[in-house]
Amino acid sequence: MSKICIIGDRDSVIGFMAIGFSVHEAEDVQTASDILSTLASDEENAIIFIVENYAMALEEQIAKYKDFPTPAIIPIPGKDGSTGYGMANIKHAAERAVGTDILFKE
Repeated sequence: MSKICIIGDRDSVIGFMAIGFSVHEAEDVQTASDILSTLASDEENAIIFIVENYAMALEEQIAKYKDFPTPAIIPIPGKDGSTGYGMANIKHAAERAVGTDILFKE
């Protein structure tokens, strides 16, 4: 069975335990990087959410997985709110998939 994981600081991720996510607390970027490497190498992990501040710092590491179907690594806002990084990544992924900007048309 595929798992959904989340990486981030305790305050940002602890609530996801209640809905069955595999929660991984990281106190700093290096710890988040180590956890991400471990989770991404496990084929059971289909989706890995990571708080935006760590995702921004680990952009090169995350980019290695963009062309693989799993795991999908998705930045999400942390306890301090959104930086816009996660939404920008979703927009870019949609553009890659369909060849044009289908989101945020004005």
